[in-house]
Amino acid sequence: MSSRKVVDLFYDVVSPYSWLGFEVMCRYRTVWNIDLNLRPAFLGGIMQGSGNKPPGLVPNKFLYMTQDLDRLGQYFDIPLRAPANPFEAMFEKGSLSAMRFVAAVQEREKGGDKQVEKVSRELWRRIWCEDKDITKPASLSEAAMAAGLLASEVEELLKLSTTKQIKDKLKSTTQEALDHGAFGFPLVVCHVKGKAEMFFGSDRFELMAHCIGEKWVGPQPREMTAKL
Repeated sequence: MSSRKVVDLFYDVVSPYSWLGFEVMCRYRTVWNIDLNLRPAFLGGIMQGSGNKPPGLVPNKFLYMTQDLDRLGQYFDIPLRAPANPFEAMFEKGSLSAMRFVAAVQEREKGGDKQVEKVSRELWRRIWCEDKDITKPASLSEAAMAAGLLASEVEELLKLSTTKQIKDKLKSTTQEALDHGAFGFPLVVCHVKGKAEMFFGSDRFELMAHCIGEKWVGPQPREMTAKL
């Protein structure tokens, strides 16, 4: 059997395209011969560090994005619905406190990403399904408890998320994504035969599969492979 490939997924819960990439990579984690590392980072830092501009600054691009997300949600079977004011949710409120919280969950968990996966998913659900806030401590608490964490654990994580340790952790992960060439999220980095291959967006899965010697069988791999 060939050695397992290591795949890093850099993401931010404020990004709906990151949600698509996140769910697909989590589904394929047990289908492809990979070890998936979840790498929560800060999209705002990526945009600033790369010189990229928000899609809302180009009206036609922003209009297309809102229409495209509806189609993508149906295709990938993800309950993705744009909030009433997507630009405000993505670029005015931002996600710094949310991503520091996710980074704190990861720091506390150590040795696995199960809680990170669940908390990230609940935060995406809040903003990109239920049109709810993800910036306030109470909002983060609700998401974490929906993911199965205890109130005492959440209180500890909220405190941890404001420490220099976690701020530096998130900044370091964001810089690592920039070092790979990131200009947006999701960013997938496949480590194959000592080489890092970078893929941006949620529409490169077939090419990614080819690169790592695996097979793309659609957004629902278990259903598709059962039919083959």
